[in-house]
Amino acid sequence: MKQFFTRCAHYVWYKDIYIATLLIVFTMLFIDVSRFRRFLYQKGFLKSTRLSCPVIIVGNISVGGTGKTPLVMALADYLTQAGYRPGIISRGYGGKNKEAVLVTEHSTPQEVGDEAVLMAKRTACPVAVAVERVKAAELLREKTGCNLILSDDGLQHYALQRDIEIVVLDGQRRFGNNNCLPGGPLREPLERLHEVNFIVVNGTPEQEREIPMTVLAENAINLKTNAQKPLSDFIGKPCHAIAGIGNPSRFFELLATHGLTTENHPFPDHHVFKAKQLQFKNGFPVLMTEKDAVKCTEFASENHWVVPISVHLPETFFSQLLTLVKQTS
Repeated sequence: MKQFFTRCAHYVWYKDIYIATLLIVFTMLFIDVSRFRRFLYQKGFLKSTRLSCPVIIVGNISVGGTGKTPLVMALADYLTQAGYRPGIISRGYGGKNKEAVLVTEHSTPQEVGDEAVLMAKRTACPVAVAVERVKAAELLREKTGCNLILSDDGLQHYALQRDIEIVVLDGQRRFGNNNCLPGGPLREPLERLHEVNFIVVNGTPEQEREIPMTVLAENAINLKTNAQKPLSDFIGKPCHAIAGIGNPSRFFELLATHGLTTENHPFPDHHVFKAKQLQFKNGFPVLMTEKDAVKCTEFASENHWVVPISVHLPETFFSQLLTLVKQTS
């Protein structure tokens, strides 16, 4: 049912030019509420917390995946190399914990969410999750001694004050029909982009201020044996590809650009997989994203492979970011 409504919404937001007009009253109401809510935070009528260390928000203004988590992991690695001790906070979407918790080697996606587990595995940084990101950040400061906070998502979570805002856009879908919810995919009006520090585009930029981010993949790792081989080894062989992320087509297209022929199986974002959903009668290799793999490891077989990705951005982006961080430290 959720997948059905998601497809309907995406059709209205990215393809249809008429249905959204029927929702214009609700869209205008959403915009008014969004602006008023932010006004209340800015004027102090709603409580917001400032931490005693720099806070970097990596978010978006549209619904759906844009590539925030890979960018957060890249920033964590860069800032660590620059001498900082970053900690990562997340809402822990899909997890059951209501209070702030640290993500450990024993944490599961069912407890803290798939993205939190992935970030803890891929970075050397402490990770904490909480519905109220302020509590996650305070827990990191208290327990780990980190001196910089990276927030995976949370651009609209104004209860946590921030020093630097980075918006990530999907270079393919961009803003859809440019409308706010429910008639469009935007969480805030486009005017919000004028206030952020950086606009990173997962794909090809269209505007002068936008910074390109390229997603890279080279190898696949077997979930059962940890064997590793280049993606080129799968060329010419029929494969299955599964993706339960915000924009599954991005993963499928990534495989296609490497010459792979795949039968694609999209799932809703943060989908909780069952073993039978990864079992296909023909026994062809099954390729999946890292975000999906953390939920499938326990019942994976030798034909299940995860495709790790990394991101590349201009060096000028990192140097400008570091300059801003030093100014706020």
